[in-house]
Amino acid sequence: MTTEAAPDGNASPPLPAETQAAIEVLEVELSLLWRRARATSHSLSRSVHPDLEPAAYGLLSVLLKQGGMRLTELARCIGVGKPSVSRQISFLESVGLVRKEADPRDGRAQLIELTPQGLAKMREVHDGRQRAFHSLLAHWDPKDLTTLAELIARLNDDAAR
Repeated sequence: MTTEAAPDGNASPPLPAETQAAIEVLEVELSLLWRRARATSHSLSRSVHPDLEPAAYGLLSVLLKQGGMRLTELARCIGVGKPSVSRQISFLESVGLVRKEADPRDGRAQLIELTPQGLAKMREVHDGRQRAFHSLLAHWDPKDLTTLAELIARLNDDAAR
C-alpha cells in the first residue's frame, strides 16, 4: 500500500494494492481517451474554419448549446480567463462566426452570439459528430451505456469538487 496525496495536498490513507492497480489501469485508458478527444477536437475545429483553435471551437459549442451570453459568462462556462476568451471571440468575429449585440437587460454590456453562418456551421459539425458517436456506440448494450454515463458523471462531480 502507498500513501497518495489528496486533491487538497494532504496525504490520504494508504490505498490497497488492488485499488492502486485499478486506478493505474483506469489512468492509462482515460489518458488514451483524452488524447483521442483532443485529436477529434482539433479535427472538428478545422472543419468549422481552417484557422480555428480547439479552444475557440469550445466557445462555439457553448454558444450553440446555451445561446448568446456575455463574455464573463462565457469565460466562466469554460473555466478560462476573460482575456483568453476575448482574444478567441475577436477571431471568431473576424471570420463571421459570432457577433456582439447589445444586451437587452443592460445596454452597457454585450451579448456574444452565433451568426447565422456560425449557427449553420456548428449545427453541421455537431450533427456529424453525433452521428459518428452514435455509430461508435450503436452495438453497446443500453445498460452498459447507462452505467458508463453514470460513472463518468460521478467522476466529473468528484473532479469539480
